[in-house]
Amino acid sequence: MVKIRLARIGRHFDPSYRIVVTDSRNARDGAFIAQIGNYDPTGELKDAKIDEEKAIDWLLKGAIPSDTIRKMFTQNGIYAKYLEAKKSIKKAK
Repeated sequence: MVKIRLARIGRHFDPSYRIVVTDSRNARDGAFIAQIGNYDPTGELKDAKIDEEKAIDWLLKGAIPSDTIRKMFTQNGIYAKYLEAKKSIKKAK
């Protein structure tokens, strides 16, 4: 199963995170398929830098976001765009 989740990077007591697409069996900081953004936890969830096109593309392919990533996508408006794109694809069929 492919998931979109956070992978920790940064120094001891100074974390930062990559937003990655990975196989659910991989370790948290292990190998990943694609990096679609980054997040600094000292700021807000909405301040995360995310490549919207890649995120929506992976969601349409069936990737499952973690709870934190789902909140991030919702606050940044990405999840609404994903639902819209999914609806338009369904209408086209």
